[in-house]
Amino acid sequence: MGIRVRPATVFEDVAAVVGPKRPDANVCWCMSYRVPSKLNLELHGTARGDFVRELVGQDPPPGVLAYDGDDVVGWAGVHPRSDTSFARNRKIPHVDDQEVWSVWCIRVRPGHRGKGISHQLLEGAVEFARSYGAPAIEGYPVDNKGSKVDLTMAYVGTRRLFERAGFVKAADTDSVLNGFPRVLMRRDLR
Repeated sequence: MGIRVRPATVFEDVAAVVGPKRPDANVCWCMSYRVPSKLNLELHGTARGDFVRELVGQDPPPGVLAYDGDDVVGWAGVHPRSDTSFARNRKIPHVDDQEVWSVWCIRVRPGHRGKGISHQLLEGAVEFARSYGAPAIEGYPVDNKGSKVDLTMAYVGTRRLFERAGFVKAADTDSVLNGFPRVLMRRDLR
């Protein structure tokens, strides 16, 4: 059957990949780039999960999920850049004024890593953005030049992952993650 990537419309599946083990725990839920900083700081414990539940019910939902059969195995956060903190981020430049989409988080569940699922998630994010008429999609991965990236910081992806998905480097950034510079990678969808 293989891996299928679908819009993230099932809250329980999103929670299985990016939510905490305890509902009241303060974890990211992949929202730190999706919501304004002030709101991100205000959302604690179960309030963050409640907010994600609302986003999952919106059109478009906040990302895509990868499934292996009925099991959810991965997540990619993807949405119009204008709805993310990248719209205002001073360290990540805007290449132009197009209404591009951003992919900011790629996460594969433990036990499913090393099987190419991140590649399928990124391609699924591209197709999701395309289905909503996005002219282009951007990502902001680390340029690690083949060096190992700490697993907790690997969620942004690597330049090589994005290049394999047909993205090209569009700009340098002033952002650094885990000691590696981040680059703006872009794929035209027209």
